Amino acid sequence: MALPALVLLLPSFPFRATTATGGCALPSQEQVSNRRDGDIMIGGLVPVHLNWREPKMTFVESPQPILCQTFGLRTYSWAMFMIFAIEDINQDKTFLPNVTLGFLLYDSCVSLMRALWGTVWMLTRKDRPVLNYQFQRQAPLVAIIGESRSTTSISVARLLGLYRYPQLSSSPLLSDKFQFPSFFRTLPSDVIQALGQAQLVTHLGWTWVGVLSTEDDYGTLGSQILKEELQKRGVCVAFHETFPLVPSSVKINRIVEVVRRSSANVILVFSSDPFVLPVMQELSRQNISGKVWIASESWATSSGISTKELSNLLRGTIGFAVTEGKIRGVQEFLHNFKPSSAPNSPLVTQSWEAIFECQWPNPKTNLTTVEQKLEEATRLCTGAESLDKLMDSEMISPRIGYSIYNAVYSVAYALRDMLSCVPEEGPFTNGTCANIKSHEPWQLLHYMKKVRFRNKLGEEMYFDTDGNPPAAYDIINWHQQPDGAIEYMKVGSFDLRAPKGQELSVNISAIQWHTQRREVPRSFCSESCSPGYRRAVQTGRPLCCFDCLLCAEGEISNMTDSTICWPCPNDHWPNLRRNECDPKKIEFLTYQEHLGGILATAASFSSVTTATVLCIFIKYHRTPIAKANNQAFSFLLLGALLMSFLCSLLFIGEPRPTTCLIRQPAFGIIFVLCVSCVLAKTIMVVIAFNATKPNSNLRGWLGPRVPIVIVSASTLLQVLICVTWLLLCPPFSEKNMKLKTGIIIWQCNECSDVAFWCMLGYMGFLACVSFLVAFLARKLPDSFNEAKWITFSMLMFLSVWLSFIPGYLSTQGKYTVAVEVFGIISSSAGILVCFFLPKCYIMVLRPEMNTREQLLGKMTKNRTRETLRGQGRLARYYIQTSSPSKNRLPSPS
Repeated sequence: MALPALVLLLPSFPFRATTATGGCALPSQEQVSNRRDGDIMIGGLVPVHLNWREPKMTFVESPQPILCQTFGLRTYSWAMFMIFAIEDINQDKTFLPNVTLGFLLYDSCVSLMRALWGTVWMLTRKDRPVLNYQFQRQAPLVAIIGESRSTTSISVARLLGLYRYPQLSSSPLLSDKFQFPSFFRTLPSDVIQALGQAQLVTHLGWTWVGVLSTEDDYGTLGSQILKEELQKRGVCVAFHETFPLVPSSVKINRIVEVVRRSSANVILVFSSDPFVLPVMQELSRQNISGKVWIASESWATSSGISTKELSNLLRGTIGFAVTEGKIRGVQEFLHNFKPSSAPNSPLVTQSWEAIFECQWPNPKTNLTTVEQKLEEATRLCTGAESLDKLMDSEMISPRIGYSIYNAVYSVAYALRDMLSCVPEEGPFTNGTCANIKSHEPWQLLHYMKKVRFRNKLGEEMYFDTDGNPPAAYDIINWHQQPDGAIEYMKVGSFDLRAPKGQELSVNISAIQWHTQRREVPRSFCSESCSPGYRRAVQTGRPLCCFDCLLCAEGEISNMTDSTICWPCPNDHWPNLRRNECDPKKIEFLTYQEHLGGILATAASFSSVTTATVLCIFIKYHRTPIAKANNQAFSFLLLGALLMSFLCSLLFIGEPRPTTCLIRQPAFGIIFVLCVSCVLAKTIMVVIAFNATKPNSNLRGWLGPRVPIVIVSASTLLQVLICVTWLLLCPPFSEKNMKLKTGIIIWQCNECSDVAFWCMLGYMGFLACVSFLVAFLARKLPDSFNEAKWITFSMLMFLSVWLSFIPGYLSTQGKYTVAVEVFGIISSSAGILVCFFLPKCYIMVLRPEMNTREQLLGKMTKNRTRETLRGQGRLARYYIQTSSPSKNRLPSPS
């Protein structure tokens, strides 16, 4: 018949090594003596000794037991807490009526072989156990509390899992319900611890950390989960080294060198304290400090590491520790627990020798042997030593003892639920109940899954569907005292029962760092990228090692350590820091700026000047010089010039749809009108002087019709060009966002460049014709000849507009408009100055020259007859077109 049992496998608790007090073999009497009988037995698989050695083997002798060495006070205290919990339950007669709990203790010595052997021994209680067979007349074993290490606990769990025995441990592998369907644990999984450590690293702003772990299951699985959680949060691992299970100077020196060279200021250590200690001692010896150590639960409260010798190295360490629970009565129990309470227990006597550094006299040893030990300065134990040292030591750590206390009570509550089952209302077939003294493993498993209670501290204990208890850790900080001692201070907690996002709670101001400064130390591979920059990963290095590159033109980043930059909207542009998008500056030629103001002032002044000249010509229109210049065409030209100056103002200011539509056609038509008037004047000068030749056919062209036809035809053709332009592709206003970086050009889009250049080309063609005709007539007699002034004015006109073409094409935005406005004003001013200012000078300041005689000029001998006739005809033509017939000049003879 299979023996029902429950295995409670404790997590990887830290060890405390003490001086070796000798070896302990594995005779059967040792197991039997570490026991207390009861109706139901609970076993304890505890690594009281922290190492072992193999005995010498021979082919003749049978295999000898493993010899245990180095007694550990701290691990022994786990057994004491188990005994305390069982005694506490037995004292309450109403908890399990008529049922007394007993215990069996077995020292595994951190040996897998001993742990498996001890498990089988506790099930059968025979030196040579027989599996699947239960000896009669024995109290049933229902639970085993142990073992501490993950590797050992997994092996034991596989052995007991064959029979569906309920089990508990902290190893993450045991959460696999397919392999371990009956698994429970009394401490949170290492997955929870790794999750908490990763959140702590992120919360404190660290992105560059190192990881150290052991080569066993605890360190391998824990560090693997930890690195995965860190990677999810964008934290990079600078290095990952493993502690050797067997101390090796080569491996230790390698780890020390990696720590020395690494730029990571934060190192997470997922290991048990025996493996951490040699590395920390070597780091201290080489005076390597300045690191923040994050301790896993297995060494976060280890007195073997938090010594005065290592305090300078490890001060400021932050650790995850089991939730502290101060169990009432435990100190009194430990104080009263003496060898006299268990006279046949070798574990109790060995603990006494380790605590008080004494030696129990062996009854089998003669007096001479005892005297010899006294000579070697070894005291004899009396059993009456004071336990004050024990009460002040870490042996009674409430954190580890609290989990053991909950483990025993979980079994007890499951047994109580089984005992309180009502027949015919039970959870099994046909409503049956299980017999508490002879039940099957799966029956106790049923109650273990449903166990839920509040312990004497008021905290709730239960197991979820994965067999996990409430997940909570205390976050402690190692504070260095003035005398160099380390004190554990609680600075926060990690509790998955809290609302989402509030699981981690840390009082940063209460943390004592390894430096004297109170701010959080920094640990990063590369400095954070400020807003306006983006991260560019360095080739061949982790993601946390990067360069900060300024966002490209037109892009921004508004957060620290942004991996990308994103473009601004079309109507916005980055500021100088490239962390915000500001509205683009709108550019157009305005009256308020200097350039626009100067051009507007020049256009206004030229308009006033033109109007003044027009008034002078109106006032002196009856004078000979005004009559000789064809008053009608003079007035028409002055009006066209006035309109051209005013037309330039359409190019300044906001480019509205209406102004964009009319400004270029208005400019083209008005300028063609001006140039055509000049052309008409030039042609009439040539006709007048050539009509005097004998048999000339040009005499019939003298008269007012020719200039009217010239002006009308020339202007009408420009009107046709502009009307066609407006009908086919009218200009419009637009905001050009691509022309200039970061600026919106508010401009008039001419729509058709062909039409625009046709308009300018036609105007240039007329100017060239006027220039050529005037140039050919420049040597004619100058009494009535305007050809020289026309030549000069057209030369200025062509120079301005030839310069306009490269200037117009090479500028952008408002400067393009400014170039065109300057061309309009300067070319119009050239015509005004060359044509009218000399005449105004004579009319206003030199009236004596404004006479008929001065106009005709005196006849000289040097003048030819034909020249005089030409002058006469030209004078008569201008005067006849400007005055009545009675004022006509006589024909020269």
